[in-house]
Amino acid sequence: MQKADVLCYLEQKKDELNEISHKIWSNPEVSGEEKESADLFRILLAENGFEVKEIEGMEHAFIAEYGSGAPVIAVLGEYDALPGLSQAVDTKFNPIKQNGPGHGCGHNLLGTAALGAVLAVKKYLEETKLSGTIRFYGCPEEETLAGKVKMIKKGAFEGCDLALSWHPMAANTALEHAFLAMNSIKFRFHGISSHAGQSPEAGRSALDAVELMNVGANYLREHVIEKARIHYTITNAGGAPNIVPKEAESWYYVRAPFRKDVEEITERLFKVAKGAAMMTETTVDYEVISGCYEMLPNKVLFDLTYQNMLEIGAPKYTEEELAFAKALQETLDPQAVAGETKKLMPEANGEEANIHQGVLEKEKANSVVVAGSSDSGDVSWIMPMNLFLTACFPLGVANHSWQATASSGSSIGMKGMHFAAKVLSGIMYDLLNDPSIVNAAKAEFNKRTERRKYVSPLK
Repeated sequence: MQKADVLCYLEQKKDELNEISHKIWSNPEVSGEEKESADLFRILLAENGFEVKEIEGMEHAFIAEYGSGAPVIAVLGEYDALPGLSQAVDTKFNPIKQNGPGHGCGHNLLGTAALGAVLAVKKYLEETKLSGTIRFYGCPEEETLAGKVKMIKKGAFEGCDLALSWHPMAANTALEHAFLAMNSIKFRFHGISSHAGQSPEAGRSALDAVELMNVGANYLREHVIEKARIHYTITNAGGAPNIVPKEAESWYYVRAPFRKDVEEITERLFKVAKGAAMMTETTVDYEVISGCYEMLPNKVLFDLTYQNMLEIGAPKYTEEELAFAKALQETLDPQAVAGETKKLMPEANGEEANIHQGVLEKEKANSVVVAGSSDSGDVSWIMPMNLFLTACFPLGVANHSWQATASSGSSIGMKGMHFAAKVLSGIMYDLLNDPSIVNAAKAEFNKRTERRKYVSPLK
């Protein structure tokens, strides 16, 4: 059985994978509530001969393993949806359920591609009796950037040699750099309630403290590195206006290109919170509810991923699919569409381009900036990890949008998913047949982490 046979097997599974992906898309479950999606993957993997292992204390996380011996390859699967992004497969805003959840980040595609890949490579291992172990990791809570961080803390990834990951987006490219490191922190202020009109002098407003902290944080923005981001919401602002608020809460995200920058800015933000509490004679406590790392590069796996993307070749699209993509683009800012088109498909020369076709040149890969955060970054700090994107959305469509939800349920999204499944399978085939690649990836990882080891953001 050769690589071509593995890819042919995936072609035969195409309709089945489409059905699984659409089932997850049609039943979106937000972070922490992914019961049906996780159980669907558990059942399918168990039926196909994988040993399913649970992770203590994480109801919707699991490991499904097949094979024996080295190398041990982790394939990351996600399946959580986003709140408020319900949307039909339509070119106009059309929620299936008003304010309901939806797969605006394409995790229905992400998890299903990982499933297809491990099923194909399982068949390869079964027929060849080759040494090697593949593990499908059912990873919940990615959208809250906590799932894999918790899994690492529980030792779920112990014994793995390397990890493979991908993500739906509007481009076909391997990535060497991605993600912003991040802390998610809730600040709770405690004051003294009183009648706001009759005896305001007796009260100490927790809301005043929240607002003063926000002012301080806005001034702090001027004195952090240019690429850092500090954003917040007020999650509890008190009750009726005639009562001095005794309790108030704000929720902050601190992002930066490197974990060390996030940690330094977070310490300064703690000082701002303490200062706000001092000014208002309130008290404050805070909790880092999640945090994650940037992706640690691994050039060996980047090169291997790029090679497989070129070898397999990006999908082609029907006239109907291109028309659907164009109609979605018409709901977007034309400048955003034009800017992404110029960056990814300069050969269009101002002509209309709807979906990224082909694979972005290796030299241009780092021009694709993934400025969000992901707990997959943490995995890259405990073992070598790759990352690639496939075009599951039209050019200009951003993740976490209703247009992305519509695309994730469409045939465009499914084609990107099948491309990803083939790339993952091709990478695993090469790793299983050439131990030198595994050794080189691990040697690079060890060198990069000589002076800085992973420390969990969670206490």
